Amino acid sequence: MYYIEGQSHDPAFNLAMEEHLYRTVDGGHPGYFLLWQNEPSIIVGRFQNTAQEVNRAFVEERGIRVVRRISGGGAVYHDLGNLNYTFIVPNDEGTPFDFARHAMPVVRALKKLGVTAEFNSRNDLAIDGQKFSGSAQHMDKRRLLHHGTLLFDSDLSVLGQALAVDEEKFTSKGFKSVRSRVTNILPHLPVKLSMAEFIAALRDSLSGTEQRPLSPDEIVAVGTLRDTKYATWEWNWGESPEYTERKVRRFPWGKVEALLNVKDGILAEARFFGDFFGVENREELETFLAGCPFRKEDLRERLSAVQLDRFFRGADLEEFLAFLFG
Repeated sequence: MYYIEGQSHDPAFNLAMEEHLYRTVDGGHPGYFLLWQNEPSIIVGRFQNTAQEVNRAFVEERGIRVVRRISGGGAVYHDLGNLNYTFIVPNDEGTPFDFARHAMPVVRALKKLGVTAEFNSRNDLAIDGQKFSGSAQHMDKRRLLHHGTLLFDSDLSVLGQALAVDEEKFTSKGFKSVRSRVTNILPHLPVKLSMAEFIAALRDSLSGTEQRPLSPDEIVAVGTLRDTKYATWEWNWGESPEYTERKVRRFPWGKVEALLNVKDGILAEARFFGDFFGVENREELETFLAGCPFRKEDLRERLSAVQLDRFFRGADLEEFLAFLFG
């Protein structure tokens, strides 16, 4: 099995690296074991509604990246205190979604470090009932990708805020994350380690691996996949399932309730209600907004073409956009 240690902290690049290597594995391939880290980011599952998983205002303020992966499961927060591991192997065992098999090397490595971890019924790894690792899989008939998080010394306060979304605002067809009590590994270690030492311990715990870097051609291919897929709004937000979001805010000029139906990342329908005043019929604005990609820059351009004040007397464009994306 080849061992590759990620050299980039760019989540879009790292997820593209996983997919590229996944595509190269076939029967007889020795497989890959990867260890990699991301800068602060939220990684959402393949079938999730990104808007329902991410505290958009918080992550935009903090510059936290949001990237969709190819595996299912729930949204997770990454930072440089978190370590990610990946196994990419031929799918020839006949045991699909055998999460425990690929998580056990982590359990054994932690045991050598003096930490007792257990694999629970939700496919998570926990210490004393507190989750420190979630995992997910993607597969076809020829190959399997299993990857997971390892909270080593992550900022758990940011994790909680970045994933804090008001569930009552959404009606979605997407898969919703289930939140758990979480913990870092570091406080449970009898002998404290740095992240570099922890990475070395995990690497050395897996016998039979041959370390190699990405080749120059692989780096180019991964970069292309990053730019055309994982760094795009169309993949990270536009791939979300259809959903309806309800937003309510009281402004100095009146109260507004917005009902937004978003499909394939496009604002299919917008309805506005409230005690505001306007000289134009709000149905005209609703019709005008339909079909606009539901991202701030596109809606800013669309709304800049009308006099918003004529529909919502006293409204400010940036204030209104902050309301729609808050």
